[in-house]
Amino acid sequence: MISLPRLYAIVDSSSFSRTDALVVYAQALVDGGCTLLQYRNKSGDARVMLEQARELRRACGLQSQNPHFSQNQREVGHPTDQSFRLIMNDRADLCLAAEFDGVHVGQDDLSPEAVRRMIGSERWLGVSTHNPEQLCEADLTPADYLAIGPVFATTSKEKPDPVVGLEGVRRARQLTKKPLVAIGGLTRGNAASVIEAGADSVAVISDLIRDPRKSAEEFLRILR
Repeated sequence: MISLPRLYAIVDSSSFSRTDALVVYAQALVDGGCTLLQYRNKSGDARVMLEQARELRRACGLQSQNPHFSQNQREVGHPTDQSFRLIMNDRADLCLAAEFDGVHVGQDDLSPEAVRRMIGSERWLGVSTHNPEQLCEADLTPADYLAIGPVFATTSKEKPDPVVGLEGVRRARQLTKKPLVAIGGLTRGNAASVIEAGADSVAVISDLIRDPRKSAEEFLRILR
């Protein structure tokens, strides 16, 4: 079973007008102690997504940091074995093309079984769920971890699912032994309560945007 960091940082491309600004932001999160970043781009432009994903990969310097990650492994798309990981939202094909370390899919994306066949057994696979029924179904799939939410009201989605609250996190914890990520409206003010409710990790978008390095450091202090 995988081990998730307490802070699951999501880098949403919609918050940035330029790729270089997105990369600088991601680097600041890493400097603040983040060991897992999810790249999220809902524009549907695969060319832009791949370009940005590759820039993130290069900026984080994952390949050069791992002397055991050979050129041959890179060519076949083998993920690194480091503690730091980059996760692609939705797109298994772009995960492979950008040499990311995992994929996170939603209810309307490819099935977890199909994604697992594409990415192999080593890369991480996460699945979003929004109610107990979806979570129980996802628990039977090859997913490495499950996400539950939105826990609180969120502005990161145009049409968010109904809020599940802390009780929804507690219920989800009872229904799965897999690592559990809470998502939706997570801030420094409520993150600790979500961990207390049973989540292993909190996924954050908005509350990391301002002064990302300092924000990440504060989240990690709160979530110890």
